[in-house]
Amino acid sequence: MLDYRLEAQARERGYRLVCGVDEAGRGPLCGPVVAAACILPGGLVIPGLDDSKRLSEKKREELYAVITKKVVCYAVALSTVDEINEYNILEATLLAMRRAIHNLPQKPDYALIDGNVARGFDIPAECVVRGDSTSPSIAAASILAKVTRDRLCLELDKRYPGYGIAEHKGYCTRAHVEALLRLGPTPEHRARFIRFLDDAK
Repeated sequence: MLDYRLEAQARERGYRLVCGVDEAGRGPLCGPVVAAACILPGGLVIPGLDDSKRLSEKKREELYAVITKKVVCYAVALSTVDEINEYNILEATLLAMRRAIHNLPQKPDYALIDGNVARGFDIPAECVVRGDSTSPSIAAASILAKVTRDRLCLELDKRYPGYGIAEHKGYCTRAHVEALLRLGPTPEHRARFIRFLDDAK
């Protein structure tokens, strides 16, 4: 259940601008990983706000429009496929999160990070496991990240027809694997994630 307990606890410790941070796209075989950071006005209630994974695409788009109008500020950033290949998906995700926080128009002084790893941030940061089901700030960030990445996948689908990216959003579906076996990988496929193709040769 979403409530502002974590945000309130941070403010009780003296922090003024608390941002929620989440990512989308850690698991897919292709495309960037996207992170979003946002600061919500204290106590703001957004009807229907939830973990992005539990919402329909239509509902996410509706909430995206509401969130971007009502937040104090927000920012979205990404790590490229080259960066995912060079580092690993965890380090690339943390890099995207740091970029999102850095890009916020108002600099936060505390961050609530979805997940169980929070390192390398230049402000105090707290891990929140299942944070997108707990914190409104993280839930809002999860929707911003997911909608942004899905839109990027639509662009990838136009650039690389035949892979079905618009439908599966880069995830490891049967149709995606069959397209990879038939067409081979694109430059947007993550080398670390498609090593199974070597076994298929």
